[in-house]
Amino acid sequence: MKLYHEVRGCSLAVDIVARELEIPLEIEWVDMKNKRLKDGTDYHTINSKGTVPTLELPDGQHLTEGAVIMQYLADQQPSRRLIAPAGTLERYRILEWMSFIGADLHKGGFTPLFKPTTPPEYRQTARTYLNGRLQWLNDRLADREFLMGSAFTIADAHCYTIAMWTRAHDIDTSAWPHLEAYLARVGSRQSVRAAEQAAREQGERDRAERQRA
Repeated sequence: MKLYHEVRGCSLAVDIVARELEIPLEIEWVDMKNKRLKDGTDYHTINSKGTVPTLELPDGQHLTEGAVIMQYLADQQPSRRLIAPAGTLERYRILEWMSFIGADLHKGGFTPLFKPTTPPEYRQTARTYLNGRLQWLNDRLADREFLMGSAFTIADAHCYTIAMWTRAHDIDTSAWPHLEAYLARVGSRQSVRAAEQAAREQGERDRAERQRA
């Protein structure tokens, strides 16, 4: 299978999950600014929404939306328990977290901060909203190792990826010690270190290419 991935993008969560499951993925890095692949192909021919991640399945079909891709991968290796079995309340609790992360943290909180066209007044509104959501998350983490308790799930790969964007926007997390400890705990996992290293190396290659151009 092939993962269409972006350096510093939300697609990092999918790479983390695949590495946790030891599912090998071929990574195709996408230039999201220009919506191009390395060979010049228009990325819209792969995903008409122009977003990452996209997972190319063995039969050539493409699956989009990170939260769905992570569920798909976890269901390929049910014994790893990165997601609970279908029909159980535990699975819906994991999906509840995935919905919160995608809607409240990613789209509602960080996305306006990434967009250069966001008006200054709304940028501040987004930061205020995001701070409130991060405070809520910090409080939930006061008595648990991971989002679901003692076990790492796809929700943690998702949460870590998005919450780490606080660094990209110089958001001081010192007021949220439980969140900081959680991010350090997740960040120490071999799967996370490997996925982040791959992204860093690609970022360095991209910078070298821009300098040569």
